[in-house]
Amino acid sequence: MQNFFESMTRATIPNIQKLISHFQNSSLSSPIIYTQHGHSEKELTTSPSPNQLVRKWGPDQSIAYGSADWELQPAIKEHVHTHITTKLKSGAENNANANRNAIVLPKNTYDAFVNTNLDDILREKGVERVLVCGVMTDCCCDTTARSAFNRGYETWLISDACATATNTQHVAALKGFGFGYGPVLTTAEALKALK
Repeated sequence: MQNFFESMTRATIPNIQKLISHFQNSSLSSPIIYTQHGHSEKELTTSPSPNQLVRKWGPDQSIAYGSADWELQPAIKEHVHTHITTKLKSGAENNANANRNAIVLPKNTYDAFVNTNLDDILREKGVERVLVCGVMTDCCCDTTARSAFNRGYETWLISDACATATNTQHVAALKGFGFGYGPVLTTAEALKALK
């Protein structure tokens, strides 16, 4: 939910805010984890790049760490408070923000479990179920959701809180995930099931 993807996310923002509100107001201490995708100067300027995504999309279509495109969208950023620091496993440090149960996790590939301590965070907090939403449905969301499933988490993909470049890509990703991995629910269905 970074500025880079703003054109894709207009319809999903209200649903994501409903999910955030639910978990912020929950009596459980369920973590809300925001990922913030970005690439270092080295990844963007080395040829060939040491990062597969930069090689795939090129430096001009990749998100530079610290750029305006890298920032969380205002509607999401307003939910994030209190300064903390997290690190990529590679050692690169990123300033991150959190409220009572929120973490901003830097990442540099589609899968939020790769090069991060996401699995450690979830296990430390006793998480058994993961709800995935955001952008892009068929890249970061689907890849992270499958990775969560493969690590033993019950994983829900929230259909109307995800978006991507085209409806065809969106629907295909949801069908693929629903067939082999876990439930694909609307925001309303997920909130009802969580009660």
